[in-house]
Amino acid sequence: MQHSQPLVSVVIPTYNRPEYLQQAIASAVNQTYKNIEIIISDNCSPESPQKLVESFADPRIRFWRQPQNLGMIANQMYAFKMARGKYLASLHDDDMWNQDFLDKLVPHLEANSNLILAFCDQYIIDAESKINNTKTEVNTRSYKRNKLAPGVHQPFSKIGLIDKSIATAAACLIRNNLIDWDSIPAEVGGMWDLYLTYLCCISGYGAYYHPEKLTLYRDHEQTDTKLSGSKNVQAKIRKAKSELFCYKIFIEDHRIQEFKTYFQKKWLESHTTLGIGLLRNQQTELARSYLWQALRQQKFNFRTIVALTLSFIPKILANPEISK
Repeated sequence: MQHSQPLVSVVIPTYNRPEYLQQAIASAVNQTYKNIEIIISDNCSPESPQKLVESFADPRIRFWRQPQNLGMIANQMYAFKMARGKYLASLHDDDMWNQDFLDKLVPHLEANSNLILAFCDQYIIDAESKINNTKTEVNTRSYKRNKLAPGVHQPFSKIGLIDKSIATAAACLIRNNLIDWDSIPAEVGGMWDLYLTYLCCISGYGAYYHPEKLTLYRDHEQTDTKLSGSKNVQAKIRKAKSELFCYKIFIEDHRIQEFKTYFQKKWLESHTTLGIGLLRNQQTELARSYLWQALRQQKFNFRTIVALTLSFIPKILANPEISK
């Protein structure tokens, strides 16, 4: 029965999260859908998780340890390129899946060759793996999945790139042969999931929404979202640069021109975010160049004006509160 099912590649890039990684692997190993390969790529963690991985004694697991830290995006792409499955799903090393995640999504893609992906809703869990019902509801509403009709969406650029309903990195199954993994440039950085969504949107294929919550996204202090907040200047700068890169490409793509105004707005917001990050990093002149560009192309933006004003007050530059 197992081999009558198409192979699914489960990609788990990891770095220095052994306890969470163990839970993530367990959620993949215990899938009711059995014909899978589990690709674990360790980004040269201080302590290799090889023994942890081997403790599962599951022949479906393929483990690779990078000889040096490549950075998040390079390690992620390395793992994607190792995938041999007809379908591919990304599982963060700090997230988990319900046992029936793949069993619920694979049939939609198998039934309709005009689909490039199938996705679902997700729970939000805390550092101790407990479901936070309030945050789960906020997450579902924030990404408008509460109003999203189940079934096929084609085209799906609005739900993918504007509403961001598709959690490509955590709650999505993709038809592997339709993505050229070499076409995802390193400059996308932590926005690789949005860029992957973009590639899916412009493919001409459709997407299927399965409204059940089948994945568990962990909200904790080491998530990319938290790291790119006000407490981590370098992460904030990296995220803003990734956004600038992605939104510039979206602006110039004629296939999604109906959303150009939105992309331009996000592009300019990224200028301001980057400017603020550079100010906090004591790179005042460079910060001003981004803030001036944002200001020149917007009629009025209070956040940009405040940041630009503060750039001329030396005492403020060391104040970590300016990004709030």
